[in-house]
Amino acid sequence: MTQTIGILTSGGDTPGLNAAIRGVGKACLSHYGMRVVGIRDGFRGFMENRGMDLGGEALSGILTLGGTILGTSRDKPHKMPVDGRMQDMTGTIVANYHAMGLNCLVCLGGGGTQKNALRLKQAGLNVVTLPKTIDNDVALTDTTFGFDTALGIATDAIDRLHSTAHSHHRIIVVEIMGHRAGWLALGAGVAGGADVILIPEIPYDVGALADAIKARKSKGKPFSIVAVAEGAISRQEYAAQLAAAGKKKDKKPKESVAEPELVYAERTLRLAHQLEKLTGLEARVTILGHLQRGGTPSAADRLLATRLGTAAADLIQAGRYGCMVAARGEASEAVPLEGVAGQVKTVPPEHPWVASARGVGTSFGD
Repeated sequence: MTQTIGILTSGGDTPGLNAAIRGVGKACLSHYGMRVVGIRDGFRGFMENRGMDLGGEALSGILTLGGTILGTSRDKPHKMPVDGRMQDMTGTIVANYHAMGLNCLVCLGGGGTQKNALRLKQAGLNVVTLPKTIDNDVALTDTTFGFDTALGIATDAIDRLHSTAHSHHRIIVVEIMGHRAGWLALGAGVAGGADVILIPEIPYDVGALADAIKARKSKGKPFSIVAVAEGAISRQEYAAQLAAAGKKKDKKPKESVAEPELVYAERTLRLAHQLEKLTGLEARVTILGHLQRGGTPSAADRLLATRLGTAAADLIQAGRYGCMVAARGEASEAVPLEGVAGQVKTVPPEHPWVASARGVGTSFGD
């Protein structure tokens, strides 16, 4: 019998999603003779039984498109707002899986999607996932599609801000996405020649940052670029979080913010104000925000998404489910969802990128 494969995209939109949909879809259709169904708007659309046929025509011309032709949402199968209250819709999703005649569900998403996919596996569904996020923080994969494009956008922003920082003798603080892991801010900071890089993994001291900026000024460089990940925190904030977590007997501090983007922006603005007072230089803030998610995916992301997408089709044909297709060098590897779900790939403090940044005189404020 012909197998029927479902595909959905979940979480934030990311460059390369359409390339991955195309990679999975075309390999399943053309190479293995399967039928492919696209599920609209993530797990919300799955719960509402909203599918569309993904034939060759639907997959044509989408390789270079940003976003996702299927739409996306952040709804979770086990905790979904329905009729004004949170409900567990896992049973409805399982029923719709069978009603659609699916043999396997392919989920394209980041850390949250990996956890949701594991829940569906535990509910008895055949599931395969692909790792996407601009944050590059999905565990057990070398990289995620979307990261390279966002890295290029953030680096280009830093490049452009250099000229205005130099011309006006200012501190320019650039907020870059990454609330749990600093890969994007770190990579863009190194590639863009930022003078200061702040990431969640290395709590900073604002006095040390000011000293580094004043040292540059004393050497005839009265401007600085500060690349800050949105989740970067000071040593004082980190100590307070540890103390609060200790009282709750947690192993590590957890975020408890209702409006994270607003909180991050306030933190970045406060940092700029502190640096202005401590250094005597004017400071300006640029928050890149969702600009980093948009636009045409880079060649590297198109290639990665296509590689992982076709590898997913191979796994489905072989009957290997309950896994994520991880990037391993130029190849791929199926890793169990149990090892991915709930894990975050953070930047090791001694990572080569960190060592290289320190080697060229970049301050981390530690």
